[in-house]
This record gives sequence, structure tokens and C-alpha cells, in this order.
Amino acid sequence: MQKRRLWIKYIGIVFAVLMWTGMGMSASAEDGKEADASQKDLAVREAYEEYLERLQGITRQAQIEGNGFAVIEDQIFPLETMCFGEVYLVPAMEKRYHRLALFFVRENGDVVYQTDQLAANNWNVGMLEQPIVEIGAVSFQDLNQDGRVDIVLIAACRNRTGEYADRKYNVGDVLFQGEDSFYRDYRISDKLNRFGMNKSAESIIAYVRDGYSAEFLYTASTKEELLANGFVIAKEQDYLRQFEKLGYLEVMPGSYTMAEFSIFMIYLVDEKGTIVWSFQPMGDYDNLYALKGIACRDIDGDGMKDLLVAARYSYAGSLEDVVIENDYEIYYQRTSGFEVDTEVKKMVRCGEEDTVADLVEQARAYWGWSPEL
Repeated sequence: MQKRRLWIKYIGIVFAVLMWTGMGMSASAEDGKEADASQKDLAVREAYEEYLERLQGITRQAQIEGNGFAVIEDQIFPLETMCFGEVYLVPAMEKRYHRLALFFVRENGDVVYQTDQLAANNWNVGMLEQPIVEIGAVSFQDLNQDGRVDIVLIAACRNRTGEYADRKYNVGDVLFQGEDSFYRDYRISDKLNRFGMNKSAESIIAYVRDGYSAEFLYTASTKEELLANGFVIAKEQDYLRQFEKLGYLEVMPGSYTMAEFSIFMIYLVDEKGTIVWSFQPMGDYDNLYALKGIACRDIDGDGMKDLLVAARYSYAGSLEDVVIENDYEIYYQRTSGFEVDTEVKKMVRCGEEDTVADLVEQARAYWGWSPEL
């Protein structure tokens, strides 16, 4: 009995030692992770301070290149301002981190004002490096009707990796002229980019100066609200369907035109006119070129109707040409709503001659449906 007690006591001591050393190792690992994170934060801060020192050290146009920035020569414009007088707007790209800076330069080369406080410079949140490739557009307008010329700016961006690595997207901004400098309204910049009103300078002007907005497309709760704000239903594709989990609904595709761009959306509306679900099939394309069609069929074999939409879209390509592309989306009906496809599109491409019926059959074949079913 005594031996048994000693053995249990020995096991307890060993277990306690193992627990203590394990906890110590765990604590050491956590301490190591925190130290690494702290070192990375310190490195980022030091890099940003070095970048900021170079930027703020530029007091003459001749210093821009030497401080690590490349002047964008074809986007230099003369500008008559009330706060600085006659100046040149000189944009420049920081070579290492791809950040955009704007310099306001007098005839004698003096920099009277500079800023890098732009939406595109904060696109990669918390990072010094940004995805800016070039300036997409610059326009000068009095947007807030105060008698001062404001600046509309679009930065063309492309990610290094991921979904947008192969094509550009826009980040829009507005710099309002004040009494002694230019300033941004962050709320305006946020809405411009969050609700897709950054496609062109004309789109931004239509929103900021003229009061048009695409925001209602994403916030409306009823069909009546959509129509009251200018949404146009594509009647040839508007029909009623019974959805197993959501009931009898109107499948209501349509578009809203802002400036020269047509924004495409699809809504599911119940008998009371309430929007039950909405889809954004055009993603980050600039414009709906033509709607091919919409199909409501069970695609993945779970017994519930899914939705496939195919269309032709356009977007600005390189050298300012317009690219027209065929694309489609599949939305699978689930218990709580719809889920966008991430599998079929990796395997099934949408060609120019592909119809909605073709895409449906190819998608169903991916999920194991035989052609006869």
C-alpha cells in the first residue's frame, strides 16, 4: 500500500513537472510570437517614418526624383487656385511602395503644397505598399459650388496576387479646395468606392456635384424604392418562381444608369414588394453591355432551385480601350438564402457563343447530373 502511495505521488510530481515545462514552453512560444509581431510593427513604423521624411523633404520640383518618386509627366496640369494662385499639379509615384503623391508647384519650381492623403494610399489597410499602377483620370470641376476648382482623381490599381491580379480596378477620390489648401471628405470617398461610383470622372461628378447616387441599389428594402430612384427592370427576364426555402418570388433583374455606365442587379421580391434577396453578378466590371439570360434550376443536385445569370460586361483595358467580356455567376439556394459558386467557375469558362442553357448543362454535369436529367 505504501509503495502504491509513493508511486502515485511520483506520477503526480512528474505530471506537475511536465505541465510546468509545457506551460513554460507555451509561454515562451507566445512571448516569441509577440516579440516577432512587435519587431514587425517597429519595422513598419520605421519604414513609414523614412518614407514620410522623404516626402515632406520635397520643397522643390527638382527634388521629387531624388527623393524616390517618379513624376507622372503626362498627368501634369496647370491649375488656377484661389489658395495658391497659378500652380501646376504634379503627381508622382513613390517607386518602392507605389504610393501616389500630389505636388502643387509654382512656375519657379517651389512646392507650395503636397499630399498623399488619398483613398488609394489606404487601400491595403495597415500596409505601406499599395496596389496603385497609374493615374486613371484627373478632372477639375467646382463640385460643391463654392466658386473654387476641385480635383477629381481616379487611381488605377492592380493587386499582386489573388482575384484582381490580372486586371485593373479603380479607386476614386475628390480633393476639395479650401481657403488655404485642399482637403478630402472621407465619407464621400468611402461611398464612391463602396457603391461602385468610381468608374469614371463623369460618374464621380454625377454623384458629388449633381446628386445622383447608386447607393440605393444596395440599401433599398422594397421594389417601390428601387423604381422611385430610377431602377429599370429588364422585363424580358422578369418572372415568378417558387423557391423551396423562400417561397413564391419575383426574379427581377434590371439596371441603373449613372453617367455612361449601366449597373446591373438582380432582386428577389415577395408578393408584398419587399426585397428578400439581392445579387450583384457584374462584380467589378464597369458596365453591363448585354444580358444573355437568367435560369432558375437545381444545379448542384440538392433539390432546391439555384440561379445562374450570364451577361456581357465591359471594362477599361490598357491604352484606354474598352474590353468586352462574357461572364456568368451561379447562386446556390441554401436554407438561409443563397451562396455564390466558387467551384464551377474554376472549370467551366463562358465563351462568346455559350448560351445560358449551355452553361446550365455544363454546371450540372460538374455536379454529376447526366445529360438526360
